[in-house]
Amino acid sequence: MTDTTTLDLGPQAGIVARLVAGVPDAGLGGRTPCPAYAVGDLLGHLAGLAVAFRDAARKDLGSTTDTAPGAAAPSLPASWRTELPRVLDELAEAWRDPAAWAGMTRAGGVDLPGDIAGAVAVDELVIHGWDLARATGQEYAPDQAALRTSHAFLLAAAQDESRGGGIFGAVVPVPDDAPLLDRAVGLSGRDPGWTPPASL
Repeated sequence: MTDTTTLDLGPQAGIVARLVAGVPDAGLGGRTPCPAYAVGDLLGHLAGLAVAFRDAARKDLGSTTDTAPGAAAPSLPASWRTELPRVLDELAEAWRDPAAWAGMTRAGGVDLPGDIAGAVAVDELVIHGWDLARATGQEYAPDQAALRTSHAFLLAAAQDESRGGGIFGAVVPVPDDAPLLDRAVGLSGRDPGWTPPASL
């Protein structure tokens, strides 16, 4: 996996924040590439993971870092338009501390090394940024350093899945010469060609 210890999450967090700002109120019920999540659920998930991985970076372990991702349906804060950009900024700031990448921490109820937790946070921002952009019809160009980290993390996870220890859905085959984002999306178990179903 690529060295993440000098990676700034700020550019990718800012991209996701801009996508959040582009979500219309009427679009919260729309479908996303995550079958169990509508757009509002995805935003709630992003808010929750931003807080969890912010606290993981700070080594501030407790209820926010102990809750498994699938333990409850994501709850979208009423003030999501202001709260989500704020916690995304706090997430990026927390990972600017070199101590965040060192030692052990916890996220999703799992103890893991800080550098792995950081890579997971980056991957969540990159892939869920794609999810949100596709679901809401927005253009998406992730931060390239974050994308490279996400792809390396997902490639390692896919190899782990082949040994029966993976955490993602089945890899969607993507040509080797496809854009790096498409390859990362395929490794995450998503179809890079996904578009929202047509309204009836």
